[in-house]
Amino acid sequence: MKKIDFTLDKVNTMKMYGGANGNKIGIIHEGKNYMLKFPPKPTKNDFISYTNSCISEYIGCHIYNLLDIPAQETLLGEYDNKTVVACKDFSEDGWVLKEFAFLKNTILNSNGNGFGTELNEILNTINTQTLINAKELKESFWNMFVVDALLGNFDRHNGNWGFLINETKEKVKISPVFDCGSCLNAQADEDMMIKIMSNKDILEDRVYTSSSAIKMDNKRINYFQFLLNTDNEDCLNALSFISNKIDLKAIDSMIDDILYASDTQKSFYKYIVKARKERILDYVLENNKNYIK
Repeated sequence: MKKIDFTLDKVNTMKMYGGANGNKIGIIHEGKNYMLKFPPKPTKNDFISYTNSCISEYIGCHIYNLLDIPAQETLLGEYDNKTVVACKDFSEDGWVLKEFAFLKNTILNSNGNGFGTELNEILNTINTQTLINAKELKESFWNMFVVDALLGNFDRHNGNWGFLINETKEKVKISPVFDCGSCLNAQADEDMMIKIMSNKDILEDRVYTSSSAIKMDNKRINYFQFLLNTDNEDCLNALSFISNKIDLKAIDSMIDDILYASDTQKSFYKYIVKARKERILDYVLENNKNYIK
């Protein structure tokens, strides 16, 4: 990794981005359009000025890519003395990003709106829609769910995954994974990171209580309990597929290469990924009675 000062890049005022987590501006970096994301102020920790979401975004997207699941290109750098993350813009050469929520709104027999995250409604949309191959879309959804379980992503909703559509060419494809800033305990300060690494009870509380934004019976899905008890064959296939691809040495090397994280942060990110792999994915593969080994 090289140090990058994004204040040297031209601001692209024609690019404007939505979303609730932190401010965003468009920039042109080395001739390409990027969305520059700034860290939001924490909502659960009064002891830090800004969350670590930019570092979480970078690590999350890079872990997806290490698992051979296409994810948004991300770069870490600085802007006015803040650590920020640049996310390559998808909208180029006629391709436009459309979130899954737009597709869900087209399903007339759906009980929820586009942003409703009930699992059965999401799966019904996947099976009913005709925009893209349902088998391919289902595999992509469950792979993403399992990796989000590994990362502890608590904010994967219908507005931050979807498709790239080119109306001129009449083509559509699943978009690379994006918006991974709500992973890896982004609101933990270094004191909390040390406590998690040194106290088994605190660690297991963080691991076993983590939940998805996706719901069942209007309750957020607990990653561990769902994976441990599910009989969904597509989900279990994804669990096996992803688990076999995880290379902790490659993940550790990527984290060690980050210039904008302290030694404590690097140790924590490596520790928590390994802990979640062992305590959730590995344990479930050994103990889910519905998983045929």
